[in-house]
Amino acid sequence: MDDVAIEELFEGLGPVSIRRMFGGKGIYHRGLIIAVHLHDELMLKADAQSGPDFAAAGARQWSYEGKKGKPVMMPYWTVPEEALDDPDVMVKWARLAYEAALRVSAKAG
Repeated sequence: MDDVAIEELFEGLGPVSIRRMFGGKGIYHRGLIIAVHLHDELMLKADAQSGPDFAAAGARQWSYEGKKGKPVMMPYWTVPEEALDDPDVMVKWARLAYEAALRVSAKAG
């Protein structure tokens, strides 16, 4: 997905900036990372509060195999299918990602 397509997806949330990272892209809104684009897949940030919403919508949580062969779960979920084709639905998920980023930032602060 190119940067213009990513910016268009997040248009309803507001401006985003895109930075290269992990061989993919990090997507930021108001200075906080809200999504990543890796392995040709867009994934939104979630936390304990919003993760169940993503799971209920059929999204998959990003994980990778750790050093001991156990999966390491990351705080990013695939975008629910319906959101990729509907800007009104996408803005709902993008807001959830931004809210999760705010909560994580507040805990770290």
